[in-house]
Amino acid sequence: MATNSTTAQSYKQLKEDFVSNLSGGSVSEIAQVCAVAPVVSLVWSVLQARQSFFRPYTPLGYAIDFLLNVGALLLSVTLYSSAPLLLNLLLLTVAVFVYIVPAHTRRKKPQLPPNAQSKKSSSEQPLGVLSTKPFLTNYRGNMLIVTCICILAVDFRLFPRRFAKVETWGTSLMDMGVGSFVFSAGVVASRPVLKERAEGKTTPLSTRLKTSLRHSLPLLVLGFIRLLSVKGLDYAEHVTEYGVHWNFFFTLGFLPPFVALFQSALKVVPSYAGLALLLGVIYQVLLEATSLKAYILTGPRTDLLSMNREGIFSFFGYLAIFLAGQDTGMLVLPRTLSGSSNKTSGTVQRRSLLLNMAGWSLVWVALYFLATDYKYGFGLTVSRRMANLPYMLWVAASNAVLLLAFYLVDALLFPSFYSAQDAKTEKEIYDTATSKVLRAYNRNGLAVFLLANLLTGLVNMTVPTLDVGPGATVGILVGYMGLVTAVAVGLDLYNFTIKL
Repeated sequence: MATNSTTAQSYKQLKEDFVSNLSGGSVSEIAQVCAVAPVVSLVWSVLQARQSFFRPYTPLGYAIDFLLNVGALLLSVTLYSSAPLLLNLLLLTVAVFVYIVPAHTRRKKPQLPPNAQSKKSSSEQPLGVLSTKPFLTNYRGNMLIVTCICILAVDFRLFPRRFAKVETWGTSLMDMGVGSFVFSAGVVASRPVLKERAEGKTTPLSTRLKTSLRHSLPLLVLGFIRLLSVKGLDYAEHVTEYGVHWNFFFTLGFLPPFVALFQSALKVVPSYAGLALLLGVIYQVLLEATSLKAYILTGPRTDLLSMNREGIFSFFGYLAIFLAGQDTGMLVLPRTLSGSSNKTSGTVQRRSLLLNMAGWSLVWVALYFLATDYKYGFGLTVSRRMANLPYMLWVAASNAVLLLAFYLVDALLFPSFYSAQDAKTEKEIYDTATSKVLRAYNRNGLAVFLLANLLTGLVNMTVPTLDVGPGATVGILVGYMGLVTAVAVGLDLYNFTIKL
């Protein structure tokens, strides 16, 4: 009995050591891996736009949908982890081949007389102020899929250690993943703010706080459940990631009330981007000018605050990332031009959105280089552990560029979306231009993420992941993602939304 206990403890220590003291990889390699997602979106979109491959949506269509949007991303962090550029080139070759193949022609509907078209248009539901654009679904769906893959893959030797979370200083794919999760949540959170502004309403702070607490409560409950299960099951944990008791669900749970408070500051600072930068700069100044940095990195763990110092203080960096995401949402969610039938209006709308997104991408990239460049900037180093200013800027810049890439695919292959005159037409084009798999992940993102966490724990308790070879690792990951995806698609198929 004692021998079994000792063996279990030593294996737990091995697993903790496996994810500890890592230094990450280069920003350029991480960018190449992240680029797989928009390139996959290009392949999928070419198949749909040129060949109508996913209409109707058959079992074969689902299989290809899964292989592209899940399988390619899985390959990018496992078998092709050392050659992400090659994987991108192979996918681009497929996209070019599909594009040059003669397009599949669909039978056109008969045109209605002009007066009939006018009557039909007047009966359609008008376009609203906000728009669920296809590229946003593609971006968020891919981000969720990569996150679900990595949280289990990191426990296997096939997953490169340079992709796992960095101990203190440096960049890694999983560091980008956790920041992107928060950034994308900020993008989505801009929707109620935009609706409120469109209606000319101003919600009192007390009401905003009550609403935010309702959103926070389920996340905080999940945080406590994770805490109790990790401690109760003696699950391997990396203390320097968030602290002794803190976990990512607590970070997510405390965001809504703080965002509600910061919304009041918009009377002084005119934009969420300004708030994000102000918070990030103040936090960085405190790290550099006080003993806060040393306290977070080397302080003794003597009380509740010091035991969880990484999670508590990095929260301010994640709050800045959330606000940066919210600013991006304020840019990309509104329908800038609507209700016009001519092609010029759609062209102007696409060009306007492109210029704005490209401009902000350049701003975030420039600020990141200013913060980190040793010759022309401040020479700061990224730290996900503290969620410092360079980390915040890196996440914002990377996600802004990724969104721009997804948008370019959208605008090139499904431009008619931006010329839709009514909600029904827009919805039809949206359904055509988005993958069912990505829509499913996007619809129940947090619930699917929770399921992935539960399955990750189950696999780790039943499989000696450090002893599994490459072939078996890929098999386990494919089965795991197959189950997660099937649940997500099933929920979407039965029109079921789980709100957490």
